[in-house]
Amino acid sequence: MADVLLTHSYHLHYDRKQVRKMQPYPPLGTLYAASVLRSQGYSVAVFDTMLQDPEAGFSEAIERHHPKIVAIYEDDFNYLTKMCLTRMRAVAWEMIRVARSAGCAVIVHGSDATDHAEEYLQHEANFVLLGEAESSLEKTCSTLLRGDDVGGIPGLARAGFDGYVIRQAGVTAPAHSWVNLPSPARDLIDMAPYRNAWSRAHGYFSLNMISSRGCPYRCNWCAKPISGNRFHLRPAESVAAEISDLKNEYGAEHVWFGDDVFALNHHWIEDFAREVESRHCAIPFKIQSRADLMTPETVGALQRAGCAEVWMGVESGSQKILDAMDKGLLVSEVMDARQRLQDAGIRACYFLQFGYPGETWNDIQKTVSLVRATRPDDIGVSVSYPLPNTIFYERVQAELGRKRNWHDSDDLCVMFKAAYSDDFYHALRDSLHAEVDCWHASSSDEVARDKAAGMWSRVISLEPVSRNPHATSSHQDAMCPEDDSQFVPIRRLSIAVREA
Repeated sequence: MADVLLTHSYHLHYDRKQVRKMQPYPPLGTLYAASVLRSQGYSVAVFDTMLQDPEAGFSEAIERHHPKIVAIYEDDFNYLTKMCLTRMRAVAWEMIRVARSAGCAVIVHGSDATDHAEEYLQHEANFVLLGEAESSLEKTCSTLLRGDDVGGIPGLARAGFDGYVIRQAGVTAPAHSWVNLPSPARDLIDMAPYRNAWSRAHGYFSLNMISSRGCPYRCNWCAKPISGNRFHLRPAESVAAEISDLKNEYGAEHVWFGDDVFALNHHWIEDFAREVESRHCAIPFKIQSRADLMTPETVGALQRAGCAEVWMGVESGSQKILDAMDKGLLVSEVMDARQRLQDAGIRACYFLQFGYPGETWNDIQKTVSLVRATRPDDIGVSVSYPLPNTIFYERVQAELGRKRNWHDSDDLCVMFKAAYSDDFYHALRDSLHAEVDCWHASSSDEVARDKAAGMWSRVISLEPVSRNPHATSSHQDAMCPEDDSQFVPIRRLSIAVREA
C-alpha cells in the first residue's frame, strides 16, 4: 500500500510530433514532488504515463498500491506540460474519475489546472494546488492523512458549497529552498524504457535535470502560471554533482536542462564550469537560453562545462515584432550569439514564432532572411499561442472561439485573427524546416533542395489568397512603420534554396 500515488497526464504516444522526435524524458517535476513527500516519511509510488498506457496502466497502479491519495502532479519542467494541451486535460479528467471511483482523495497540480481550477474541481478533483506546489502538496497530504481540515493551506483551491472556487489565502505557496529540496526520486520509475527509446532512435541515452526554476523576463506572450516572474537558482556544486550522478549511476550520455532560461547569472556559469571540471563529469548537454546572454565569457564557460547545444528564443527576425512582444532582444544580438556559439563548436538552434499580431509578409521575410544569413543548426517553428494571464491573451481574448488550447504539440491552430490562415502558416513552417534540413544533408542531395524549393513555391502561391483582411494589429504598428530595407522579393524565396 502507498499513502500517495503520484502521476501525470502527458503520454508521448498521444502526441504525433513527439513520437516522430522520440526524445522522452522522465517527469522531473512529479519526481521532485515524490521526493519531498518521501523525505517526510510518507510511502509514495509513481505511475509514469510517459511511455505507458494511461488508461489501463493507471487503473492497474490503483489496484496495486491502494493509495489513500492520488496526486496528478504535472511536470512543471516540461514545456509540453506548459502548453496546456487538451489531450492531457482529457487524460487528467479520466484519472480523476478512476481515482475517485476507487475511494481516493484527488489532488491536481499543473499549469492547466492553475489556469482552470474550476473545471478540474467540476470534474471531481478534491483540490487544485496553485503555483510552486511542493510545500502545499506535503501540507495537504499530511492534513488529509491525519483527517484534519485543509483550511488555511496557502496555494490550495477547492470547491465551496455554492460551487465557487475557494482559493485559500489568495496566494500561491512559497517554494521549497533549492538547498533543502531532495533530489528527484528517479528510483521510483523504470528507466529502461527511456534508455531503450533513446538508444533505438538516437544511439545514446539522455536524461533531464534542472539548475533553476522560473524566468524573470517579461515576454508578453509567455504564460507563467507556476513561478510567475520569480527565479530560483541551485548552487553550482549541487548541479555538477547531479550531472555526475546521472552519468555514473544511470548511465546518461547526454543531459537536457529543462530550465526556462539557462545561463542567466554569468558568475554562476563560471562556478558551474569549474565544478564540472573538478569532478571530471562533463558530458554533452543541451540548454534553453537567450541570445543576449551568450556573451563571450558565458559561451566559453558553457564550452568548458560540455555544452553541446543551445536553443534560443529568437522568435522573429523583425525588430518590430520583437519589440511588440516585449522580448527585450535585438536581432543583432541573435547574429552575435550564433557566431560565438559556432566558433565554440556549440550547436545554435532557434525557436521561431509566426503570426504574432502586426506581423506582415515583410516581417516574415525578415525572419526567413535571418535564418538564411545565420544558418542555425536546427529550428523549432510555432505560431503565436494565446495562454491565459498574458498581455497577448488579453489583447486577443475577444477573438477566441470555443477552442482555446491545442490538442497536441503539432496542432499549430491559430486561435485569433492572425494575418494568414492555418494552411499558410503550416506551409511556411514546413518550407523553412525543409530548407534548414537540406543545409545539413549531403552536398549532392539535389532531391532535398528541389523539394524545399517546391515547398517555397507553395508558400508563394498561398500568400496572396490566405490573407486575413480583419487581422489583429499590434500596438507597435503605428510606432514602427514598415521598413523595406530587408525585404526579399517573392521570387527569391524559392530561388534561394537552390543557391544554398
